[in-house]
Amino acid sequence: MLVLGVETSCDETAAAIVADGADVRSNIVASQLEHAAYGGVVPELAARKHVEALPWVVDAALSGAGVGWQEVDGIAVTRGPGLVGALLGGWCYARGLARALERPYVGVHHLAAHVHGALMPHLAAGEEVSYPLLALVVSGGHTSLYRLPAPRHFCLLGETRDDAAGEAFDKTAALLGLDYPGGPVIDRLSDRGDPLAVPLPRARLKGPFDFSFSGLKTAVRRQALSTQIRPGEPDDPRVLDLVASFQAAVVDMLADTTAAALRAHPVRGLVVAGGVAANRSLRNRIGSLAREHGLPLYLAPIDLSTDNAAMVAGWGEARLRAGGADPFDLSAVASWPLGGGDATI
Repeated sequence: MLVLGVETSCDETAAAIVADGADVRSNIVASQLEHAAYGGVVPELAARKHVEALPWVVDAALSGAGVGWQEVDGIAVTRGPGLVGALLGGWCYARGLARALERPYVGVHHLAAHVHGALMPHLAAGEEVSYPLLALVVSGGHTSLYRLPAPRHFCLLGETRDDAAGEAFDKTAALLGLDYPGGPVIDRLSDRGDPLAVPLPRARLKGPFDFSFSGLKTAVRRQALSTQIRPGEPDDPRVLDLVASFQAAVVDMLADTTAAALRAHPVRGLVVAGGVAANRSLRNRIGSLAREHGLPLYLAPIDLSTDNAAMVAGWGEARLRAGGADPFDLSAVASWPLGGGDATI
């Protein structure tokens, strides 16, 4: 079954063609570089850019897969969560396309798709995925831990109380006058700094599997002010040590909380997905954690870690194959809780 996926939850306009839920035939992503001037995503600008980019991004996905419109069996599109204006751009486009082509379409949960994206290379290779799984979903808008007792079922164990980890990266980079998005920049600069140079806090919450990054962000600001760091000087040794120490603190909190969840909830595999899963330090640390617990690690490849449409198409394929379809009067949703049931509802 060939599924066209469409993703516009934030600032990436993406389209993909996926066969049978895991075989990626094309995966096109257009990044909106315009937001760099503002140090973060401007929702109205993102929505406008999606509308401009969607036609050529979808055409590129079809061309890259070597298929025509009539060969598409169904359409999967991100319904939420995300920026509502951005979501509506992709939602309305995909819904209109489904009506014009007389094909079924399904709305996809963005976070569930991220988890599926981490599993796709293994499913494509014919590997069996054994449940239950523990999934850490960590991105610019979300930081959550889920237990998956069975396929397509999510039980929320913990989530961030404030900033998402990726948001903390972006805000720290903005504070120091570094480029946007902050995650890749801090990851790169951290190679040149000492992660033990600056003593930064690690939040410990009453909820055993919850996260908090606001205190860490505040500590970074205080350190920058007290040492009189000037914004926009990435080669300053003080900046290099500070970002390395910040990254180490974030990775410690993510890995330590994941380790606690593994001890409390025995599983048969560990999934790490979302944009921050591209961080090299986190990938190394989670790899060590999986080996320590003797678990297979389902770590999303870089192109399936950041927002993309292949994961959307892959996740939506099961519903489409089963004959599922969403009504045309359904709409996108900015907030869509995930946990405790079938994420496609």
